[in-house]
Amino acid sequence: MSMIWMPHATPIGAMILAGGPAGLAGAWLVGQAHFDGVQPDWREDATASLLCDAAAQLDEWFAGRRRDFDLPLAPRGTDFQKAVWHEIARVPFGETRNYGSVAQALGKPSAARAVGAAAGRNPLTIIVPCHRLVGCGGALTGYAGGLPRKQTLLAFEAEGTPCAMAA
Repeated sequence: MSMIWMPHATPIGAMILAGGPAGLAGAWLVGQAHFDGVQPDWREDATASLLCDAAAQLDEWFAGRRRDFDLPLAPRGTDFQKAVWHEIARVPFGETRNYGSVAQALGKPSAARAVGAAAGRNPLTIIVPCHRLVGCGGALTGYAGGLPRKQTLLAFEAEGTPCAMAA
């Protein structure tokens, strides 16, 4: 299925928003791990209501005026990945969970590493807040967008001030 896409500037870098009839399929940071970029069969459409709504909600989130997203989501992944992403989406703004607790919530207590792998392939950056996942004891571990961005996002949520990358 071909998707529509548009670029979107954020305080932590350029994003690519993409979706189709079923909903938003991706919100990737340009250059993040596990994102191969805009595909040849995607069509750019900066006027599509789904993408404009996603961009507006991201802007509100980064400005500190929104904590949750209200968008139809249609990420592509395995059933396990989708289950992980659904569980990650339940982590409230300003809170963190470790990979083991997500595995436990999924009824797979020994799957913490698999949870980490699924989180790394999350196509809905910010909207499905995988930056809220930490290692045991709160250690900052991998983030497809890079650890400096993860630190920025966690600090933004902790402080509640508009988000901006440190210089």
